[in-house]
Amino acid sequence: MTAHPVTYQSIQDYTEALLIEFDPTLISYEQVLDQWKRDASPYPSSTQYRTAVWFVDAAQATRANAFVDRMSGKAHVGVEPATQFFRAEEYHQDFIKKQSSRY
Repeated sequence: MTAHPVTYQSIQDYTEALLIEFDPTLISYEQVLDQWKRDASPYPSSTQYRTAVWFVDAAQATRANAFVDRMSGKAHVGVEPATQFFRAEEYHQDFIKKQSSRY
C-alpha cells in the first residue's frame, strides 16, 4: 500500500477495490473467494465499479481463474494481477458503518 496520489474526485481509470489480507494457515484463498462470491455483484456498471478478482502469484491466478470459470454463465468477473493499491481517503473508510442508516 502506498501514499494516495489521487482523490475520489480525480479518479479516471481506477477501480474501487477491497484489499483483503488473510492468513492462509487460518483461511484458504478458496474460502476468501467463496465469501467474496456471496457478497459481490458480478454485474459491473462501469470501470470504477466493475467486478474482478486480483491475484498476487501464479497459484492464486490458477485458483481464481478456476473459481470464475465455475460461476454462472452471466457473470462478468475479471481475473487480473494485483498492481499498486491506493488506500481510499479517510471518509471512505468504514463507509457502511458511517452510513448505517442507508444500509
